[in-house]
Amino acid sequence: MQVDAFLKKYYKVIIILIMTFFTVVSVFNAKNDAATFDEVAHIPAAYSYVTQHDTRINPEHPPLIKFLSGIPLAFMNLNFDTTQKFWTGDLPNKWDEGQWAAGRHLLYEAGNDPDQIIFWSRLPIILISIILGLFLFKWGRELAGIGAGLLVLLLYAFDPNILGHNHFVTTDIGIAAFLTFSFYYFLKFIKNPTWKNVLLGGIFMGLVLVAKFSSILALPVYGLVLVVYALVKNNREENNWKTRLKNLGQYLLKGLVALVVATIVVWIVYEVSMFKMPKETFATTVDFFFSPTDTNIKTIYTNKILNTLNEHNITRPLAAYAFGPCWMFKRVSGGNGAYFLGQVGNGFTAYFPVVFLIKETLPFIFLALFALIYTLKETFFNLKFKNIFSRFAGFLRKSVVGYTLLIFIVLYAFTSITGGLNIGFRHLFPILPFAYLLIGKKVFDFLREKHPLTRRIFRLASSFLLLWIIFTPIAAYPNYTSYFNESVGGSENGYKYVTDSNTDWGQDLKRLKEFLDEHPQIEKIHVDYFGGGNVKYYLGDKYIPWYDSMRPVETGWYAISTNYLQGSIHSDKNTVKNNYAWTLEYEPVAMIGKSILIYYADKPPVNQ
Repeated sequence: MQVDAFLKKYYKVIIILIMTFFTVVSVFNAKNDAATFDEVAHIPAAYSYVTQHDTRINPEHPPLIKFLSGIPLAFMNLNFDTTQKFWTGDLPNKWDEGQWAAGRHLLYEAGNDPDQIIFWSRLPIILISIILGLFLFKWGRELAGIGAGLLVLLLYAFDPNILGHNHFVTTDIGIAAFLTFSFYYFLKFIKNPTWKNVLLGGIFMGLVLVAKFSSILALPVYGLVLVVYALVKNNREENNWKTRLKNLGQYLLKGLVALVVATIVVWIVYEVSMFKMPKETFATTVDFFFSPTDTNIKTIYTNKILNTLNEHNITRPLAAYAFGPCWMFKRVSGGNGAYFLGQVGNGFTAYFPVVFLIKETLPFIFLALFALIYTLKETFFNLKFKNIFSRFAGFLRKSVVGYTLLIFIVLYAFTSITGGLNIGFRHLFPILPFAYLLIGKKVFDFLREKHPLTRRIFRLASSFLLLWIIFTPIAAYPNYTSYFNESVGGSENGYKYVTDSNTDWGQDLKRLKEFLDEHPQIEKIHVDYFGGGNVKYYLGDKYIPWYDSMRPVETGWYAISTNYLQGSIHSDKNTVKNNYAWTLEYEPVAMIGKSILIYYADKPPVNQ
């Protein structure tokens, strides 16, 4: 009771302390992290959506998050030459290469200040992540009280993986936030289907659809929960199927209205972002990604449908939206190459389970395991065979929020594991807020039900885990993007297991510059850098371009991104004649931000 009274009295102060840490760290990271690989495409897209109202750059992602990132840039009077080939589509591989060329132009070639552009475009992402944190407290409090809300907020704000990505101009934090908002208002509609909740549910359903295309996985969950809840809603009329079917009809009607509202929101967001885009430009984009001469019948029909929708101003925004999921499914089926556990390839079934277990903090994993076991125990003891329908119906009514979130977690995790898109732990961000919420609820459900001695022991154990959670990002600062837990020996060993955005996304280029400034004896350095930064811009004349197959290997200093290093050594397409196997003859002199290794070759390697 003393703990509850303390939390009730001081919870606002605790929230301020947590969010101050979260915000300050996020702003510092936004300033100090170099441009990541994907930001080179997302930032020019963000700027062009706001100033040109044209979505030709980076059309394989929806515009909402990028549009928000572009708002601060609209006030900066930036140079952005739309006569360049990246805009006109005259590059050899048109729009795909165009988005990267546009980023290089805006950031490093047009006379703009790249650090200012990167910093200001990241601030809206930080703001979204702050709102998400406060929203998670609100929802957690509604589910299980102030203590649960604070626990949910703590799990979120002190997760190094969230802190590692909540300032990058990508869709990862955006989808996590808008999925959370959408599920919250959908569940409000489910429990109380007023027209106000129908409208709010529809608006946030539309917003999440234009945050990231993978959010369409929420729609089957919404449909399933809507039907089941409508059928079990009336406890007093268990055998009156006429009433149940009437409820179902009313829910389906209101669900359809919400879907119409969502479609209108999608149309508005796309219309605002692309109303100056010529239909010929979009047609060229469609033909590039879905060639009408392709031998795949699905590709041909996709091309025809998209081009038909593109013919009319009213349907063109919907064509632009439909393009995204079509491209997403095509890309997922093709996979995404990555280094993972000594191999280079795609479609690793173990990829996301392993990455989750080595990237999330150990105390979070312990709490998640506890919540899962406790949930299964509750389910087993509540679903007895006697009066099974009545028990099942009552159980679903009572636990509709928890089981809706759990169903989405399972569906999204299954889709990620069985897909070939091994793009990093950030791909699992959509399920993290729901995991925080379920953990917070189950921990406090357990505390309310158990014997006082059991509660006391559990609180002591939980306090230890919470201190561990708080200490982790403090100790890991500022290397959050490349964070790995103690099970693999910490972040310095992470690159040995998996790379890409889990470890090395280019975030540490500015820290490499700081290292060189602190070591003036290094007059020249060979650099093979993976990321969105411009090495020449930051390192100047010290920079010697390098890549794995360059021979002979010279004596001197080398800075090699772990992404390139592991991809080169472990690819079965390379040999010692054109890979980085020669680096194994030297011990790294330093490690920059856990993602760039520094070598000094005092003599030519034997194995070239």
